[in-house]
Amino acid sequence: MISGTTSCGIKYAVRRSGSAVAYCSLSISAGTRYEDGFSSGIAHFTEHTLFKGTGRKSASVINSYLDRLGGELNAYTTKEEIVLHATVLKEDLRKAGSLLMELATDPKFPEDEIATERGVVIDEIKSYKDSPSDDVYDRFEEMLFRGHALSMPILGTPESVRGITSDELHRFVGEKFRPERMAFSIVADIDEKKMEAMVLRLSDKYFPDSPALTPGNVVTPAKVTLSNVFSETIVRKNHEANAVFGGYAPSLYEEKARMAAILLSNILGGPASNSVLNRELREKHGWVYGVESSYTQYSDTGIMAICLGCEKENLDRCLAAVKKEIVRMQAINLSDRALAAAKKQLLGQLAISSDNGEAQCLSMGKSLLAYGRLQSREETVQKIEAVTAEEIRMAACSIFSHGTTSRLIMI
Repeated sequence: MISGTTSCGIKYAVRRSGSAVAYCSLSISAGTRYEDGFSSGIAHFTEHTLFKGTGRKSASVINSYLDRLGGELNAYTTKEEIVLHATVLKEDLRKAGSLLMELATDPKFPEDEIATERGVVIDEIKSYKDSPSDDVYDRFEEMLFRGHALSMPILGTPESVRGITSDELHRFVGEKFRPERMAFSIVADIDEKKMEAMVLRLSDKYFPDSPALTPGNVVTPAKVTLSNVFSETIVRKNHEANAVFGGYAPSLYEEKARMAAILLSNILGGPASNSVLNRELREKHGWVYGVESSYTQYSDTGIMAICLGCEKENLDRCLAAVKKEIVRMQAINLSDRALAAAKKQLLGQLAISSDNGEAQCLSMGKSLLAYGRLQSREETVQKIEAVTAEEIRMAACSIFSHGTTSRLIMI
């Protein structure tokens, strides 16, 4: 693996794989939290409309550019990033990488295409509102981060989306799509030196006038202290009850606490069928179809939330069972055997995930933006193995403390 920073400031990493399929991504620090001074939802709307034409390619050409090669072009927006990514045969990697850079540096945002895309995005907003499990989590996060930029909905609102113009999109891209806010990552079965040379050529081609930058350390944002605690019920007359239970968690930069929180979340409600809450609520009692714990890390804070959907008559039983299992985690340290099993399970999940070239490529981009470098597997294993049972117990006490835990129910 080779990583570095181009002369204009783009962070990059390339890694050789053993597959005929190549993956590349361009990650940009331009997510929802950076919309201050712009219409709510403009980051997500920008992601949609980047594909609607550049100075050299029309929307129809962009849509078919990689398709005719058997490849795929996609994008997504989070609270902190806009990510453009492509999957192609390795011989077409240069075309894919060049297209990503062109989309980010020369979008035209035609008014007629914007008008069409407004309808698409507004329909997307409405579809989320029609999904109780998505709606309740989004509302929970908005309430938990009230007063902070992270409270803003990624999709925006129908009203805010209707107000976005081509001029505002150009202003947003001009301000946020700077090379020092970008990370380019590649996973492909190509010599790493050749991939690095390709990235450097693309950087010079698409940012020829950017001043040379001296690579510096990543600035770690100060952790924010928020205190929005609530317990609310929203009546929507749904056929089932949906609930979210959780609170603030460690940020990306609180390394020891973050590792303990990752293990805690995985033990409580990770993807495995033997997670504590899945075993208790679904397998033992059949009260829910699914229950999960999610831990999202941001640059200055984090959120851990337990989400479940159940028949209304089972809601109180489910909430009591969740509370019981959390209290157990807070009161008693895991045994040495249980701790070792939890670590092995997490490491296995990470290894399997890293075997997916696309997931690996996207993860590389996120790490470059956050830390300015990639962490080796050996470092990851070492940090997970260093977590103690007491640290996991303290994470449960801190995140789910009586005075800081919030709850939102939608029925």
